[in-house]
Amino acid sequence: MPDWRDGLNADPLDWLLEPGDPGPRHLALRQLLDRPADDREVVAARAAAMAAAPIAPILGAQHREGYWVQPGRGYGPKYSGTVWSLMFLDQMGADGSDPRIRRGCEYVLEFTQTSSGGFGASAGGAGRAAPSGVIHCLNGNLLRAMIGFGYLEDERVLRSLAWQARAITGEGMERWYGYTPGPGFRCGVNDSKPCAWGAIKALLALTRVPPEARDPAVARALNAGVEFLLSCDPAVADYPRPSRTSAPSGSWFRLGFPSGYIADVLQNLEALCEAGAAADPRLDHAFEWLLRQQDDRGRWANRYSYHGKMVQDVDAQGRPSKWVTLRACRVLKARSVADSSTRAPQPD
Repeated sequence: MPDWRDGLNADPLDWLLEPGDPGPRHLALRQLLDRPADDREVVAARAAAMAAAPIAPILGAQHREGYWVQPGRGYGPKYSGTVWSLMFLDQMGADGSDPRIRRGCEYVLEFTQTSSGGFGASAGGAGRAAPSGVIHCLNGNLLRAMIGFGYLEDERVLRSLAWQARAITGEGMERWYGYTPGPGFRCGVNDSKPCAWGAIKALLALTRVPPEARDPAVARALNAGVEFLLSCDPAVADYPRPSRTSAPSGSWFRLGFPSGYIADVLQNLEALCEAGAAADPRLDHAFEWLLRQQDDRGRWANRYSYHGKMVQDVDAQGRPSKWVTLRACRVLKARSVADSSTRAPQPD
């Protein structure tokens, strides 16, 4: 059976599993080796990751009330404020049962969630976010984090999920607010054209809902996201963009970690693989592009690291990154598994 490492220049797994970097080790054990959450080594790695950089310094900068840097809706300052710190902690695999994570989630649900159900970026009344500031990318990032931290059954998170589905399909939406003036991922920041970055963040949130828990609205929204992202070659990323730009943003092609509102080719692959499209031949060029980005040791560099902008730096800009390499290995594994399933003989 083909192995996901077959296309690599070298095997990075031992490097990813080094005990000295418990964050990547924890996620590699879970996502690449399929160890269960209660596995002894997983439990130890998760505990070590919570006590080490970059997770521990970010949690250490949290105020007792649950926010980071300044009170309120948490969008500012980029990229050290409340919403950024919380979504980055989710991407790092932080333990959602930790009381500090719970305080952060509760703070976001109080001050960042709007009356529409979506999470907003702009100011509203009494320090809370205004519905006019709800945007696909922010809502998708925070919704994914909330689900990852164990809040899927919370009524407030279900409202955000319902908003996300409606904002994609247009079903039952009586009014479109500022940055999301219409269905199909349209965004005011993108000249009211469909925004692929927003679509990727939204799709990553929707795919975190277990299939058995997806209602028809979520399923339709998820299918719409897959259709839109596959409407262009992800390796080219020639999606709708503001009229003032003549080419896709260069950020598409700078793989990084963590991920804010910007998305890259790899995160597009992550979203589509999680949505079940890993074997789609329209992803062939993107996977070929991804393999060309590795070095001779089978490692990927962090070319969008937010260095100096976060509470705690993760990687040195341009250097080989365990976090980015883990991201790449995860989608290569998904592709390998999907291809094996496609080739498997079917019963008569």
